Amino acid sequence: MLVLDGVTKQFGRARAVDTVSLTIPRGQFVGVIGRSGAGKSTLLRMINRLGDPSAGRISWDGSDVTALKGRALRDWRRRCAMIFQQFNLVGRLDVLDNVLMGRLAHADGWRAMAKLWSRDDRAIAMAALAQMDIAPLAPQRAETLSGGQQQRVAICRALVQEPEIVLADEPVASLDPRSSRIVMDALSRINRHFGLTVLVNLHSLDIARTYCDRLVGMAAGKLVFDDVPAALTDGVARDLYGLEANEVLERDDAPAPESGLAVTA
Repeated sequence: MLVLDGVTKQFGRARAVDTVSLTIPRGQFVGVIGRSGAGKSTLLRMINRLGDPSAGRISWDGSDVTALKGRALRDWRRRCAMIFQQFNLVGRLDVLDNVLMGRLAHADGWRAMAKLWSRDDRAIAMAALAQMDIAPLAPQRAETLSGGQQQRVAICRALVQEPEIVLADEPVASLDPRSSRIVMDALSRINRHFGLTVLVNLHSLDIARTYCDRLVGMAAGKLVFDDVPAALTDGVARDLYGLEANEVLERDDAPAPESGLAVTA
């Protein structure tokens, strides 16, 4: 269980995240919504400890994440995988080597630096690529892929970390509708089939309503909505988003998820 207790992030006099308290059971698929600058990305980065809270406490299964240092912090970042909007791949490396970067915490440092990955590591990486239907792309340079393909590679890199929780920061913001559906289907499958907790920042409310078990709304750094997707009416959304409401309520970019694709563990 992930627990945030009064978590705050302050930059000077401004509070990007303001005393947020939240409890997320294992295995939930949670969408974090809100207008630009609401504090969504800052919140996820604090959970992963890419940024430290100014106040409050974050815990996972009773362990105080905010107190972790050194090797324990590195292990937490392995268990709490992060997927970014801009993919964060190494363009000149091939797809397989990019995915294998997710195995760094499991491999000897010198072997990873020399790209002397073990047979088991390579098998795990290829299995992840197969699960995302992109195994044939393994030898291809990452910079030659489409945006949707690159994001699936980033998901594979997260999967091979063997995480317990996955954080995705606007993973479909720069993608076309078809690629957005493919990426969201992939996140949904790893949530369902591996039981991983998934927190994803989303701009499109229709995508959020389609894929998430629960929606958490933020405004000016504060938690202002926490309920099932059906409770997020257009009226509530307009209160949450203000002038951005018409943009996020567009419905032509949220195709239904594909239910026929399965992932084998």
